[in-house]
Amino acid sequence: MAWLYLVIAGLCEMSGVIMINKFHKDRNWQSLALLISGFGASFLFLSLAMKTLPMATAYAIWTGIGACGGAFLGMYFYGESKDWKRLLFIFMVLVAAIGLKLIE
Repeated sequence: MAWLYLVIAGLCEMSGVIMINKFHKDRNWQSLALLISGFGASFLFLSLAMKTLPMATAYAIWTGIGACGGAFLGMYFYGESKDWKRLLFIFMVLVAAIGLKLIE
């Protein structure tokens, strides 16, 4: 169950990152509320996952999901670069997160 909490925390982190961009553009209370909700839920689920998983593993995977997911969402929604080198390094972060799971 801890791994499911960790994935949910990473997805909430991704939504929080997207809402930072939306709040920066719109500057309204709805965007701010969604931003706070996204990060709040992310921290809640991260704390639930850390009841079972070691802090270093949980934090590394949580930040990996958020960083990779944020980069992919930026490419998809905001036209950010899809250069092969950028994709390679995102892939390396994902491989490292999977490696942490395998040795856990």
